[in-house]
Amino acid sequence: MPEFKTERLEMHTLTADMMEAVLKGGQELKRIVPFETGAEWPLEVYKNLFPYKIERFRKVPSENEWEGLIVDKTNNRIVGDMGFKGGPNEEGVIDLGYSIIPSSRGKGFATEMGKAMVAWGLTQPGVKKVMASCDPDNAPSIRVLEKIGFERTVQTDDSIYWLY
Repeated sequence: MPEFKTERLEMHTLTADMMEAVLKGGQELKRIVPFETGAEWPLEVYKNLFPYKIERFRKVPSENEWEGLIVDKTNNRIVGDMGFKGGPNEEGVIDLGYSIIPSSRGKGFATEMGKAMVAWGLTQPGVKKVMASCDPDNAPSIRVLEKIGFERTVQTDDSIYWLY
């Protein structure tokens, strides 16, 4: 993904080398990742996916073009991560996913990032639509997706599916 900026944020590609450095920690992390990481990032659920993602990005490098970091420009600190889960499917749909660290929630970062990511994603070759999903009890994500301009399409017991 190209690096781009919004009013308060920068989006940067999250590489396999960066993920390996996060898992190793210490000096390797400081050497490879040019941003402040803090103790909250990555969220544990995302960090647990790093071994799979590292292997996947090494085998299919083009998928790495769809994953990134969300960095607060004021302090060069990672406040979350986002991506389009491997790029467009056969129908030209990309699936937006993101997380924001707890201390940075409620500040509008997810909405700001989401609007920029949707705009960027829709300019990519072969992309026709953007989808997202969230848990029905995740009120903050529901508000973010509504603010970005997504519309609910289907709701199950486990998920609400959205389309832009």
